[in-house]
Amino acid sequence: MRELINYFADPIRSFPAVCVLFYLMMKYYRVVGTKKFLYWSLAFIIPVSIWFAIDPNFFTILILPDNIPIIILLVAVGFLQWFTFYKAAQNDARIEEGLGPLEGTPENREKVWSWPNLVYTELFMIIAATSFLIVWAIVFKAPLEEPANPTWAPNPAKAPWYFLGLQEMLVYFDPWMAGVVLPGVVVVGLIAIPYIDTNPKGNGYYTIAERPVAMWGFLFGWLVLWLYLIIVGTFLRGPNWTFYGPFEYWDYHKVVAEYNVNLSEFMWIKWLNTAMPENMFVREILGIILSLGYIIILPPLSAATKYGKMMIEKVGMIRYYIFIVLLLLMMSLPIKMVLRWLFSLKYIIALPELELNL
Repeated sequence: MRELINYFADPIRSFPAVCVLFYLMMKYYRVVGTKKFLYWSLAFIIPVSIWFAIDPNFFTILILPDNIPIIILLVAVGFLQWFTFYKAAQNDARIEEGLGPLEGTPENREKVWSWPNLVYTELFMIIAATSFLIVWAIVFKAPLEEPANPTWAPNPAKAPWYFLGLQEMLVYFDPWMAGVVLPGVVVVGLIAIPYIDTNPKGNGYYTIAERPVAMWGFLFGWLVLWLYLIIVGTFLRGPNWTFYGPFEYWDYHKVVAEYNVNLSEFMWIKWLNTAMPENMFVREILGIILSLGYIIILPPLSAATKYGKMMIEKVGMIRYYIFIVLLLLMMSLPIKMVLRWLFSLKYIIALPELELNL
């Protein structure tokens, strides 16, 4: 069983499985958002987690001080995500019956003074959080190491847990793309959400049926393209940034040789059986055409579809094109991941002369 889990934990298999589970979770959120589902999930997850933790190799990873926040994150996000579905399922059922969301009922619309109600609640939460941090600091020592030594580097050299998703992206993208461009797109996209999505429904209450595009898009980026990468970078990346299964011993001598090929090498050497052109733009012509077509041609094609026309009528042409471009940039990450796993594709466009690698 452990060997089977190690086999399926590989990103080339676990990522499609996570995508399928995400689709089922969103499609059947009214089933997920029930107390019965929560109880059955806990009955399964708790013993399985204990079984994982008693493995000596996995336990060594769990007790690392850097990984404690990840465990807290998984527990908190798991429960809060279920609670979101629980409230949304109740509200969507009531909206279909014409009753309105629970947050709009008279008993839930009662107004209270900020003082003392809100201030006391915030005070108690500050005390609780401070106590928790003090206990945490006593039980788990701060993961501080010796002063930087240029002759020695830790192996694996990992970023803080909240940057592990970006570090995992470095496997599939050039550093400037994974460290600057894509994070910048994420920040700009989050800022632009209120201006792109002008749907007034869902303000002040939980719902999925009334905000399907926003919920599907945001949760896919948050759960699949961010938290999943953090989990992989924390628990499945070991020495030399090599992949290890959860029950696999971290062997510092393990080195996996990977032969990654650029798209231009596929085209000229493998497919056309000829030498690479000297002109860099001729050399990368296929990647340039595909990249421009991905960003320039796909948006108008999507606008011509039935769903695209419906969105344009609701939000307008400019908002729609901004939304599609941001969506395509977000989807470039899973596309590049799959291409790397299946074809060992390194770069679609490789222009080191211009420091432009995609």
